[in-house]
Amino acid sequence: QVQLVESGGGLVQAGGSLRLSCAASGRSFSSYIMGWFRQAPGKGREFVARVTGSGTASDYADSVKGRFTISRDNAKNTVYLQMNSLKPEDAAAYYCAASTIGDRYSNTYPYWGQGAQVTVSS
Repeated sequence: QVQLVESGGGLVQAGGSLRLSCAASGRSFSSYIMGWFRQAPGKGREFVARVTGSGTASDYADSVKGRFTISRDNAKNTVYLQMNSLKPEDAAAYYCAASTIGDRYSNTYPYWGQGAQVTVSS
């Protein structure tokens, strides 16, 4: 069982940056693939990025590649999403998720945080 708590959301101007954090409690954090997803009003939950348990490999949606960076600190049981060059279309609720087999599909992640709101003004 893993409990996840996101923080770091807020309001930022287009072109600005934010860093989201997701703190995990429970056992064996490093055994979990960690993912970030987002959901804008009226839209489905969308894959953003994921990172392997060791942190040595990551994967990004095309829409954020080159602007967002996912990382993790297993000593702190925390995963991060650094978001740069934010665009209005990045505005959404951002969720972190944990899975032992996670890929780009949200239904492969059994554990979810409560979400952090990101608002981008133009």
